[in-house]
Amino acid sequence: MSSTEHRIEIEVATAYIEEQSDPESSRFVFAYHITIRNVGDAPVQLLNRHWIIRDGRDQTQEVRGEGVVGKQPHIPPGEEFEYTSGTVIETPVGTMEGNYEMRDESGFTFQAPIPPFTLSVPHSLH
Repeated sequence: MSSTEHRIEIEVATAYIEEQSDPESSRFVFAYHITIRNVGDAPVQLLNRHWIIRDGRDQTQEVRGEGVVGKQPHIPPGEEFEYTSGTVIETPVGTMEGNYEMRDESGFTFQAPIPPFTLSVPHSLH
């Protein structure tokens, strides 16, 4: 198996959802928009997700599940899949990271890492 066969790039953009948040009740809602690009040579399917979500107090939530937003998309080489989801944490700043379990046409499964990214209320970080 060549190293270029399975290459997945993951891009993340986040947004604080003020109208759904309630800071006085330690409820901070964030949306995250994910772009998953297949820059490898083989078609892949996203099977499962695993998230590690940490708030500013280092409280950790782990989320595991099938697919993303109810889908297990097939992503051909050179194509991408985008979706938006959200999370709630108890502090104005936190982080998320994790991985997607992917499978190629031959049935080989592998992990596509999701690099850590920051969730933050505007102007809460200097």
